[in-house]
Amino acid sequence: MKLLATRRAAAFTFAIAGVPLAAQVTTSQYDNSRTGTTLIEKTLNPQNVNAKQFGKLGSFKVDGAVYAQPLFIPSVEIPGKGKHDVLFVATEHDSVYAFDAIRPGDAPLWQVSLLDKARGSVPVSEDDAQCPFIRPEVGITSTPVIDLPRGTLYVLARTRIRHAVGDNEYFQHLHALAITTGVEKFGGPKLITAAVPGRGAGRSDRQVAFDPLHENPRAALTLANSSVYLTWASSCDVDPYHGWVMAYDPQTLAQKSVLNVNPDGSEAGIWLSDTGPAVDSEGNLYVPTGNGTFDATSGGRDYGDSVLKLDGSSLAIRDYFTPFDQASLLAGDSDVGSSGPTVLPDQPAPHRHLLLQPTKGGTIYVIDRDQMGKFHPGADAVVQTIKMRGGGYGAMAYWNGHAYFAASDDYLNDYAIQNGLLKLNNSSGRKFENPGATPSVSADGNKNAIVWVIATKTWNGPDNKPAVLYAYDAKDIRQPIYTSEQNSQRDRAALATRFVIPVVINGRVYFGARGEVEVYGLLQ
Repeated sequence: MKLLATRRAAAFTFAIAGVPLAAQVTTSQYDNSRTGTTLIEKTLNPQNVNAKQFGKLGSFKVDGAVYAQPLFIPSVEIPGKGKHDVLFVATEHDSVYAFDAIRPGDAPLWQVSLLDKARGSVPVSEDDAQCPFIRPEVGITSTPVIDLPRGTLYVLARTRIRHAVGDNEYFQHLHALAITTGVEKFGGPKLITAAVPGRGAGRSDRQVAFDPLHENPRAALTLANSSVYLTWASSCDVDPYHGWVMAYDPQTLAQKSVLNVNPDGSEAGIWLSDTGPAVDSEGNLYVPTGNGTFDATSGGRDYGDSVLKLDGSSLAIRDYFTPFDQASLLAGDSDVGSSGPTVLPDQPAPHRHLLLQPTKGGTIYVIDRDQMGKFHPGADAVVQTIKMRGGGYGAMAYWNGHAYFAASDDYLNDYAIQNGLLKLNNSSGRKFENPGATPSVSADGNKNAIVWVIATKTWNGPDNKPAVLYAYDAKDIRQPIYTSEQNSQRDRAALATRFVIPVVINGRVYFGARGEVEVYGLLQ
């Protein structure tokens, strides 16, 4: 790894005195429940977010496309530079940046490249991956995660080494970086390797090995149960691939446990459209899978098109849900796992512990986490199913008894949650093209809530389309209170990537684009 900032590994002296925990954004969608909501936003409200008072403040320039959600930590002591509120950004060029979050346009506080220049490594190319969906290079796609007590940023990076003679080599590494300097910690980086007994695709000598070229990590990294969890799917369904889940020790980077969700079959990738697996209060991990072999109901070990409840320590499958029409979903490429799960706060009886799972097949499943339903021919043993106009690519956001989501080629919908059931309450007047959007909500507790949505690059669409930021009053989403195209000369965003998740913190809105991170807020 080449370090572009200081190589001085200063002792960790980071502290945040008197700052509420929610003032930090250490993981995708704000929390491990994946609610997509911050409840401490005191500055932005439906009265001042409008084209007259609110707009683009600038951007942070970086060296590649940004698919990973930015993260935020206040009052970080940067050696030789004092304390800063820091925005952490990862790029497809395998770089990680730390910026002063309130000073768009400034040079980074530190920047590191996760490429090994001594060995000549470079990011994986779209040609290597045989997939144009992330281009021209594939480096860091998954949203990193921060372990605040240890002051560590965990990042999963893909690289290759080109050879004039012989096959290229492909690698994936877990990096542990000091948030103060970007210096590698705990003897990192850790090379990702794994193999499980199985008869599945790509097997060799009755073993199915992790393939660093074909396995594409899109879902966010997750930190829980003293583990860093990583998951994988594929690039453009290029076989052979499997859905993998791995847990690593955050202090030693030692691999703790491994799960291949279909060791005797194929595919069943863990996609989640760049959102993250969810974790409940008991430490169970919820991971949905995509199209692939399913034979668990007949004594097999393959869980395609399922929502899995995993033991946080062993990654053993404790329970699962698979739709009754799984065979049809498989034939129609209608992945259950195209979207990420959302764990709801406790609901009134009889189903207190609920999970929301949108799917590519256009269904939202409301699942009882205590009895997920498994597989039943002819009917689903779940709490509720809701049909959407389009496929789900993202995750739902929850605020104050409401769940928000925009499916592909569908409106932004507001579902009221009453007695553990969802009922459509309101819809936007605008449809969101494929892939729809993953909303974020900012609020001051149970008031002044705003739903933030980004229209991104469409599937197989042109690369020259700007991202568009939308803001809606959470109590009435029929018309936006702001869009970045209302005053496009001032507020137009950079070219869009896909599956972009906006982050709201301390009166600012941040989101990734092609070659930069955009910053919006109240105008001076």
